[in-house]
Amino acid sequence: MAYKCNLSNGQQVYIENQGMQTVVTLLSASPGQQQQASTGFQTGKWTVVPTLFKTATGVILRIESEQGQSFVQLQAGGISTISGTPTLSDAEVLSLQEVEATPSTSMPPMEPMKPMEPMKPMEPMKPMKMGDMEMKMNPMQMRMGNMSMEMGSSSSATSGKRFCPQCGAPVQTSDRFCSSCGYQL
Repeated sequence: MAYKCNLSNGQQVYIENQGMQTVVTLLSASPGQQQQASTGFQTGKWTVVPTLFKTATGVILRIESEQGQSFVQLQAGGISTISGTPTLSDAEVLSLQEVEATPSTSMPPMEPMKPMEPMKPMEPMKPMKMGDMEMKMNPMQMRMGNMSMEMGSSSSATSGKRFCPQCGAPVQTSDRFCSSCGYQL
């Protein structure tokens, strides 16, 4: 004997009596995702069809068997037994449909992922300008007013003035030493 009930938000509950045990399976499905929780409880053989109640706190399942009544709480977080008898006077009774068996615990295989498209090569950076300052990449060049600097190139800057790397004083291309600090150029 197995029963099914469609709950809200794409959830389904399956209840099955397997000898002395009741198996409750909670199935949640949304686009691209499926979750399933299944729990078994020692209840004995059912004497009547189980009853589902919708309450303010979730869904309560009542099982009546040879061993008496058992109550199970069904919530989004899972399935748990309830000790004692819950108040069900304001609860709505949900209808159960008889089914062949509970759904299998295996999920359908996922579709293989599609390979990623190759990335397009980066376009060369355009020179950046801000006021009288201009910066270019590859090779790195920076120009501000009549001064320029170039990195990543074996040739030294030919336009504008040159400066001593030690003290920053202006030097000529032909100078071998800085006239201000004496640093060898």
